Amino acid sequence: MTTQAQVIKTQLPDPPPPVGKLLETVHAAVEELKAKDVVEIDVRGKSSVTDFMVIASGTSTRHVKSIADEVVRFAKKLDVMPLGVEGEREAEWVLVDLGDVVVHVMLPRVREFYALERLWTVGDQPPEHFSEARQGDSAA
Repeated sequence: MTTQAQVIKTQLPDPPPPVGKLLETVHAAVEELKAKDVVEIDVRGKSSVTDFMVIASGTSTRHVKSIADEVVRFAKKLDVMPLGVEGEREAEWVLVDLGDVVVHVMLPRVREFYALERLWTVGDQPPEHFSEARQGDSAA
């Protein structure tokens, strides 16, 4: 017995928003719901899937899911429908695929276990925490 695959309609606007604008929108969304330890990693040249990863932590499964939902809501303001959202049911690690930017929202223990920052920055400078980068910008 076979079943038909579920078709999910997703699309990026034509033309898609500039990656800088998409990153700003993602950061605004995670800041809105007070995500912890937000890190942005440039994976251009390392991954054919995306250009940037944003990794953030939530304090509970409800917080993780809410942050991911807020990222989706903010992206829709740019007419960007996520290409996929994974992990909402368990909400220990929710991935939001926005094309050029993939957002990972995780519980701290899950984030520590998988260590995505370490995986994607081997041989690079360690990623800057977004809040530290913004403080440095305001000092300039």
